[in-house]
Amino acid sequence: MRRRLGSVRARATLAATLVVAVALVVAGAAVLFALRSSLIGQADTEADSVARNAASALANGFAYDDLGLPDGDENPVEVLDRKGKAVAVGEDVEGMSVSARDSARLNSVDNDDAGDTDEGAADEEDPLGAGDIADETWYGEGTATVEGETGDYRFAGVDLVTQGGVPLTVYAGAPLSAEHDAVDTALTTMLIGLPLLLVTVSGVTYFVTRRALRPVEGIRAEMAAITASEDLSRRVPEPATHDEVARLARTTNETLAALEASVERQRAFVADASHELRSPIASLRTQLEVGAAHPELLDVEGAVEDTVRLQRLAADLLLLARLDAGERPSDAHFDLAAFVREEVAQRGGDRIAVSVEAKSAEAGSTGEESVEVAGSRGQLARVLGNLLDNAQRHTRSSVTVTVRRAGQHAVVEVADDGSGVPDGERERVFERFVRLDEARTRDDGGAGLGLSIARDVAARHGGSLTVREAPTGGALFELRLPLAQRLTSGA
Repeated sequence: MRRRLGSVRARATLAATLVVAVALVVAGAAVLFALRSSLIGQADTEADSVARNAASALANGFAYDDLGLPDGDENPVEVLDRKGKAVAVGEDVEGMSVSARDSARLNSVDNDDAGDTDEGAADEEDPLGAGDIADETWYGEGTATVEGETGDYRFAGVDLVTQGGVPLTVYAGAPLSAEHDAVDTALTTMLIGLPLLLVTVSGVTYFVTRRALRPVEGIRAEMAAITASEDLSRRVPEPATHDEVARLARTTNETLAALEASVERQRAFVADASHELRSPIASLRTQLEVGAAHPELLDVEGAVEDTVRLQRLAADLLLLARLDAGERPSDAHFDLAAFVREEVAQRGGDRIAVSVEAKSAEAGSTGEESVEVAGSRGQLARVLGNLLDNAQRHTRSSVTVTVRRAGQHAVVEVADDGSGVPDGERERVFERFVRLDEARTRDDGGAGLGLSIARDVAARHGGSLTVREAPTGGALFELRLPLAQRLTSGA
């Protein structure tokens, strides 16, 4: 049972049924109240009409026997004097409950004096004159016995004074049997119809919800199949609607596509890394084995170079793994121009000297604009080093680094005068393990990870790395980083 109620269909059906049930109960109660009020109002009107007709006849001098009171089973009538003694009653009326008369007076809108029935009150002067009828009518409920049968009635009471100066009160009743029958019939209809209506609502809600959630079940089943088969090329079905379920399916497929691309990229990365690691390890092993067998033939320098190359490749792979894992750079603030000067000054063994054109905000350089960024000095140093290494491989005679400010970004440009990068290869050059010049050796050209690492680090810092043609005809790599946001306090 708990499992069934755990489904969306069951909860939606139960909620809809409860809401409809509450609404029907409230509406039914309101209908019954309105029906009863309307029927009681009709009974009041009928009783008031009969009472005033009798009161009018008495006020105009008719004798008690000449009143022509209606039959008791339709409208029981009783005329009382101020002492509560019956002076005239309708035909077949055997008695009217005193509580009916008391109720009528208690419900009066103006009963300060009219409700007194003791002898002292009877001796008081009646406010009505001879032949007058009171404007107020008192209403109440009670019982009357007619021909031996007692029933419920709605009574109206009217005061009057005869032309002889005798104060009287006429009570006339209207039967409530029609009201009771109508209310009972409506209540019975509601008690029968309510369960049927709730069953209908439950069934319709369950059917509609099931139909609406059918695409969701299809998405769930397909996702379960994808999980079981580990085939990320599969996609969940997208319904031809424009509702939330369709958007869920599209988002799920987009997530699957991104996950598939990520997995494929990881697989390719592992395969390429294994291939790239195999070469220096095999070379180093060969040299060591030859050296072990023939010490005089050991190429120590070559072994050291292979070890260094292997160390650099391992460092590149570890950095890429950290970047893929979502490692966030630090938020250290530093001046980019001074940083570039320091990194270039520390480089040794470059084939071509590197010239730096940068503005700095260091002491002693007043009037120059600050180019301050936030991030990891180590990772950005790696980016600059990779760009300079790439420029050194391809340049003919010059390598230039320019640092400038462009709006809310700091820009570092590394330009050479080599052969440049063809238009069709300017995005491919940033892919991992890509070497445009396949003829050059790995010893000279590296593993093809430098530019990929540089772009990934730039993206992690909220920036970008692109390549275009340099003014000297070679390649110009442009690194854009957001300027550091300085917090200023008000005076």
